[in-house]
Amino acid sequence: MVLRLRQVAIVGNDYEETEAALSAVFDLRAAYRDPGNRPAREAGVSIFGLKNFVMPIGNQFLELVVPLEDGPTSAAGRYLQRRGGPGGYMLLFQVPRSEYGAHSEHLSEMGVRTVAGGDISEEGSEAMHVHPKDLPGCLVELRWCENEDVSDGDWWPVERDWRDHRNTKFVDAICGAEIQTPDPLSLVERWAEVLQVPMTMLDGVPTIPTIDGPVRFTEPFDDRPEGLGAIDVRVPDAQLIADRAASFGLRCDDRTIEISGLRFHLVG
Repeated sequence: MVLRLRQVAIVGNDYEETEAALSAVFDLRAAYRDPGNRPAREAGVSIFGLKNFVMPIGNQFLELVVPLEDGPTSAAGRYLQRRGGPGGYMLLFQVPRSEYGAHSEHLSEMGVRTVAGGDISEEGSEAMHVHPKDLPGCLVELRWCENEDVSDGDWWPVERDWRDHRNTKFVDAICGAEIQTPDPLSLVERWAEVLQVPMTMLDGVPTIPTIDGPVRFTEPFDDRPEGLGAIDVRVPDAQLIADRAASFGLRCDDRTIEISGLRFHLVG
């Protein structure tokens, strides 16, 4: 099976501040926005008790979701409580339309639950969320979308004019992700089994492959619980990005910066 890491979602509390940080550091611009009232047929997330914005990074996307209400009234709110604050929330994989049915059948045969399918599918695209209790680490979406043979093809969670909002001057790709967990080997084996991809060791770290780069499984970098801890982003000048982040007052450590609880490893 082939996975394309098409989108990464962060969950947080600071909508305007996070957008300002991403703009100041990477000069990213929102290509889609749900302030909390757009219907599901327009890719709205208010049905999940959320508001969001989505920004293109090259041919991929970075999303922030923020609960409309404080506390455990939404899945994202419960995730915030469990992990003790904002951070990585979701990996959205684009899969070939020809393999989507096989994914669905495989999950059913394994007894792995899926949720939200009808709410996040329309003509030209179909998707499902894998229940996080059956695939721990972070929320996972599998989606096929029309124009899949084009690298910058349409993507249902954003408007069709998303290319008009793309800016690759300071960052042009998401090239990896990192799940932190107390038992990396067990969790990577579970992901490999559920998603029907091989598990490989890369520099001694267990990973699963995607077209865009590996998803790594590591022991916790900090004292936070299991979850999506970091992504790799390809930049033309890592020092320049670190300087821009420092000027905005963000935490910087060598080639890593942190925005809304998610670490961005600068690659390039």
